[in-house]
Formats: sequence, structure tokens, C-alpha cells
Amino acid sequence: MEQTYQYAWILPFVPLPVPMLIGMGLLLFPTATKNLRRMWAFPSILLLSIVMVFSTNLSIQQINSSSIYQYVWSWTVDNDFSFEFGYLIDPLTSIMLLLITTVGIMVLIYSDNYMAHDQGYLRFFAYMSFFSTSMLGLVTSSNLIQIYIFWELVGMCSYLLIGFWFTRPPAANACQKAFVTNRVGDFGLLLGILGLYWITGSFEFRDLFEIFNNLIYNHEVNSPFVTLCATLLFAGAVAKSAQFPLHVWLPDAMEGPTPISALIHAATMVAAGVFLVARLLPLFIVIPYIMNLISLIGIITVLLGATLALAQKDIKKGLAYSTMSQLGYMMLALGMGSYRSALFHLITHAYSKALLFLGSGSVIHSMETIVGYSPDKSQNMVFMGGLTKYVPITKTSFLLGTLSLCGIPPLACFWSKDEILNDSWLYSPIFAILAWATAGLTAFYMFRIYLLTFEGHLNVHFQNYTGNQNISLYSISLWVNTCTITGGMFSTDSYSTVRGVDKLIPVDVYLPGCPPKPEAVIDAITKLRKKISREIYEDRIRGWNPPRRVRMAVPAP
Repeated sequence: MEQTYQYAWILPFVPLPVPMLIGMGLLLFPTATKNLRRMWAFPSILLLSIVMVFSTNLSIQQINSSSIYQYVWSWTVDNDFSFEFGYLIDPLTSIMLLLITTVGIMVLIYSDNYMAHDQGYLRFFAYMSFFSTSMLGLVTSSNLIQIYIFWELVGMCSYLLIGFWFTRPPAANACQKAFVTNRVGDFGLLLGILGLYWITGSFEFRDLFEIFNNLIYNHEVNSPFVTLCATLLFAGAVAKSAQFPLHVWLPDAMEGPTPISALIHAATMVAAGVFLVARLLPLFIVIPYIMNLISLIGIITVLLGATLALAQKDIKKGLAYSTMSQLGYMMLALGMGSYRSALFHLITHAYSKALLFLGSGSVIHSMETIVGYSPDKSQNMVFMGGLTKYVPITKTSFLLGTLSLCGIPPLACFWSKDEILNDSWLYSPIFAILAWATAGLTAFYMFRIYLLTFEGHLNVHFQNYTGNQNISLYSISLWVNTCTITGGMFSTDSYSTVRGVDKLIPVDVYLPGCPPKPEAVIDAITKLRKKISREIYEDRIRGWNPPRRVRMAVPAP
């Protein structure tokens, strides 16, 4: 076990040789490298598979062990400042490692055929491998500076991937828009990190939360300044996860190839903002109004993303706004303190949305054989319809992903979304009504996409179209379908036991003279509040109206 953790810092850099070797090959042997370009898919998939195997091993070991922190090397400027580069392996890290690697492998296998005839095939796999390295480094970071470094690398990779077809003006404009919009949030994140260091004198998570909690407990910090720093930190997550009002870059990001959309908008880049809030949740909990701000931004994004998805004609933009809405659910859950529900929905949504994006890529390729290479036509659902008999496997896979995202039992998203909706009633009735209404809108716009694409009659003229599918799509469909179906077998309680998520929010014993951990306080309060609210609800059902003092004991924020 110790040997596995000892070399865990190598995991983020395992995919890195692929872009380096591709670059060297193009410089030294350009003709041979281009002629043998299809061979580069194998090392990309192999190296990421190795990371997945070791990540699975770490996750299994994590169930019965505490979080592991280890620094690799330190940089000392003077006696007052030293910076340690290291890694942190805890249940949150284990979950993200598995998510990034599994979705990444699916997308790489799918991309081998999808990008086979593209002139940028080598460049595509180089970017994808470097993107995987950046995301893996982000989730294993042990301090805020490391997170910021890999955060910027993820932003750079997304700029390159969104603008992959940079000769097309819409793609060039889209990558610039995404880059500039994310710079707004990243600048806020940097200011928040510096402000937090000025308050606590540490970047390390293991010291940061304890020092900050003690300062808050002893009233030794300026409350408005602390709130400002926390808001700036949250601004970085708002931009990266396409939350209101920094969501404007997300639909334009669909100008990149479909596999990129599946990777960026399923489980990796947009999940980075949710990951950051989850990582810093012990800090946000003890700061007044920040949790309410997170939940408010989340519920606005939930409703806004769903309403915008209703009016989309482009199949990928419709799925992009759907992603924005579902990320809003995760932010809402984090703002309510429902940590495990947010992470549960992060995973179930990732596989369902990856399935939908990869299915849309198959549909777009099929339409290109009819209307030619024109994104305005091949992605327009107005021109689609009646594709069921031509792409039956894609149709079945897309339907399964649609049912899951709509929350149809027993598929995966039903269980996670149900937990979030249930917790929203205990948090605020107004937020609960909006969240439930948006769940209905989700079913409406997802079935609108499905019916416009696969049912009815094809709305363009075609001749001798057979709708042949690549063999790699079969394996991808089966793999992601399995994740979509079996993900619903775990409720949040069993899920937290299996993955060790419950260790992220332990309930510790309160000792006189020792302030409790903030995450322990929020977990205890949340459970107590749920219990009281549930008892009051059950008593009301029986016809007993509780006295006013009992009702006021559980106020809505």
C-alpha cells in the first residue's frame, strides 16, 4: 500500500510522453510520422489505461484508510516562505481520477475512427493527452498554487481544443471567447488565493482549513475581506463550470470536434469548477453568506440553462446548455451542504452526458454523408428525423442517455437528482419549486432533441444512404450504457460507503476548548435539520400542527 502511494505523484505525468513523442516525430521524421499517424492512438489509450488501473487501486485502498498527503520537493525562498510541491490522495481525488480516466479512455477510442480522415489527427491526440495530464494534476494537487498552475494549463488546453479547426472563423472566435471569459474567473481565483494566503500564511490544504477555522472561531479576521476572498475564489469555479453570469462561452465551445465536446463538457473541464468548490467547501462553510451565494448561483444556472436548451436547433448546443443546467444542480447541492449528492450527480451525469455527446457525433457523421461537411446543416435538428432505421445502435444509446438524464428510474441520474431535489425541500421551498420545475423542463428539452433527431421522417433528400457505423462505437456504446445503467444501483449512502465519500465529511467528537472541524459541524447540522424537518413533516401528515416555536427552530435560509 505504501509503495502505491509513494509513486502516486507520477500518475498525472503518465500520458505526457505522447505529445512529446509526437512533437519530436514531426520535427525529426515528419513524413514517416504522418504516414504512421494511426499508431499514435494506441499509446494514448494504453497510458491512460495504466493511470486508470492505478487509480482504481488507490480508490480501493482509500476505502479503509485516511487521506494521504506527501510532498515531493520544496522551494524555500527565505525563512518566512517555503512552497511544497506534493500530492493529496483522498476520496474526492480518487473519485475524480476514476472519472477522468474512464471517460478519457472512451473518448480516445471513439476518436480513433471519428478523426481518422482529419488532417489534424496527430495534433488532436497530442492535445488530448496533454489535457489529461493537466486534469490529473489538478485533482491531485495538495495546495492552492498547484491547483492554479494546473487550472491554467487546463484553460490553455481547452483553448487549443475548442479552436482545433482554427481555419474556420467560428472556431477561432469561439476559442478566443472561451479563453477571455475564463480569464475573468481565473483572475478572481488568483486574487482570492493571494488574499487567503495573506490571512492564513499558508497555501497547503492540510494547514489552511485548520488555521482559517481557528481565526474565524477567535474572531481574528475581517469578515468583509474574508467574504470578498471567498467570493473571488468562487468566481474561478463559476467561469470554469459555465455558471451564470460567466456561462456565455459554453455554447460557442461546440465549434470543436465532438469528442472534445464529450471530454470537456462531460467529466473534465467543466467538472473542475465543481471540484474546486468541493475541495474548498470546509472553508466556504464557515464564511457568512457564501453558501447562500453558491446555492443562488446554482439555482439561477439550473433554470437558465434549461430554458435556453428549449430553443436550440443545433444538437450539440442543446446538449451544452443541458450540461450547464446539470452543473447548476451540482452547485446548488454544494451550496445546500449536500456534499455527497453533488458528487454523486457529478459522476452519474458525466457518463450520461458522455453517452449523449458521443451519440450526437455519430449522428453528425451520418448527416455529413447526406448534406456534406457543413456544421450549420449536419448539426441542425431541423434537417434530421427518421434516423432510427439507419443508426439503430446510436438511437438506442441516445435514448438510454436521455432517459437517464431525465431522471427515469432505475437509471443513474434518477438517484442522484432525487437526492438533490429532496435536500432542496429541506433548504428552501422556493429553490425546491424551481429545481423540480426545471427537472420537468429537462425531460421536455431532452425528448425534444431525441424526437427531432430519430423519429419522424428525414427532412433532407438523400440517395443510397446505409448509415454504416464504425466498430469502435459499438464498444463505446456498450461501455457507457453499462455505466449509465449500473450507476443507479448505488444510493448516496451505499455510494459513499463504497467510495469513501463519507470520510470527506466526518462527524468528530467535540472536545471542550477545541473548536470542531467546520466540515463536521455542517454535516451534523445538516443531518439534524433533515431529521427535525422530516419528523415535523410526518407529524403534519398525521394531522398534528406543531407549535410555532418548533417551526421556527428550522428556518429556511
